[in-house]
Amino acid sequence: MTEPPSPAPDPQSDPAPSSSDGRLSHRRADQRRADQRRAAEPSGWAAVRVLLVPRSGRNQLVIGALCALLGFAVVVQVRQTAETNLSGLSQAELVRIADAAGERADALSQEVDDLESERSALESGSDTRAAALAAAERNAQVQGILAGRLPAVGPGVTVTVADPDGRVRPSTLLNLLEELRNAGAEAVSLNGVRVVASTAFTGSAGRVVVAGHLLDAPYTWSVIGDPTTIATALEIPGGASAAVRRDGGEVAVTQETQVHVTATTTPPEPRYATAVPDGKG
Repeated sequence: MTEPPSPAPDPQSDPAPSSSDGRLSHRRADQRRADQRRAAEPSGWAAVRVLLVPRSGRNQLVIGALCALLGFAVVVQVRQTAETNLSGLSQAELVRIADAAGERADALSQEVDDLESERSALESGSDTRAAALAAAERNAQVQGILAGRLPAVGPGVTVTVADPDGRVRPSTLLNLLEELRNAGAEAVSLNGVRVVASTAFTGSAGRVVVAGHLLDAPYTWSVIGDPTTIATALEIPGGASAAVRRDGGEVAVTQETQVHVTATTTPPEPRYATAVPDGKG
């Protein structure tokens, strides 16, 4: 039996999409995706705002913590360094230093009172000539002692520096002199040589030359000033006496009720400096 023939395709049914229609659809889809990406991207100012917003990631937190710890360690180290010179002293030594500082402050206050009284006497007009002469004489004596032109006497200390191996350097003795000055020494001589502001310490270890004089050990200092303050200052840990011991020397300090500094010196005339006339300073 013969099968009936297949029905012919209906010319009104949907035709299969052509290749040109497919390409058009892909281009439209690509265009829509590009439009969506552009809409999602921030504008120029929005991008800048995003960049300026701080990001606190884990690395930044760790770095910040390390910086804080480092700063704290630096502060602690600075404070410990500032307190090192006094931390090794006993309570009695600290009390002596405080007492000496108080006595020094009282002496300076008394000196201020004396100077103010002197100024008042000069300004009052009563016996102006006698007051001016007394002030000039006192000033000449003070300047003569400080400059080394006049001998001096007063309480103080005798400091003996032994150098059995000839290893104490001139710079070490100069450091000791600076410690004496910081403690308030007013007149100093070393092995019979008057030591003033312009005195030079030269030479080498074991052959110390002071103001052109070659000195032999032991080095004996005669110092006028507050005995307790000077003796305490020389024995501060890490100070002048410790420096002498590092060089191989030994230091002995004796407090005296009266020290004679008889050596004198003549200060050189200034070559360049001149006094300012009164009223033009």
